[in-house]
Amino acid sequence: MGLRKVNKMKRMMKVPTTIRSIVGFTLIELMITVAIVGILAAVAYPSYTSFVLSSNRSEGQREILRLANLQEEVFIDRRSYTADMTDLGMAADPHITEFRNYSIDATIANGGTTFILTATAQGAQVNDTGCTVLTVSEAGQKLPPACWRQ
Repeated sequence: MGLRKVNKMKRMMKVPTTIRSIVGFTLIELMITVAIVGILAAVAYPSYTSFVLSSNRSEGQREILRLANLQEEVFIDRRSYTADMTDLGMAADPHITEFRNYSIDATIANGGTTFILTATAQGAQVNDTGCTVLTVSEAGQKLPPACWRQ
């Protein structure tokens, strides 16, 4: 083997002498990345959960208004409202919404001439502070007002 070939092989097999020439990430770089991701998650997660609760609330609002319309149909036929959700065509009394976020029941007063439908939050929806109970009356009064979108 010639001297040139030996020198060329030594250069090819030479191990880098400085740490900077090694390819990869340092522990500090990884720790900074993890810290940034943690900060972003800490800021984004509360906003996300608030959005999910608000979205689920719309399910309860939709169902309670649909049931109020059905109550009006029953009133036209019978001249009184009903407290039994099965009379409105629901499978059970109280009615459980499609995604099981609310249980809806009716209260009748004044000889069946007035009603209040109450949607009570269930499951994870109970974390919807201030909006765990939604109500609608035969007069269209929606409570609590802050929980109903305008």
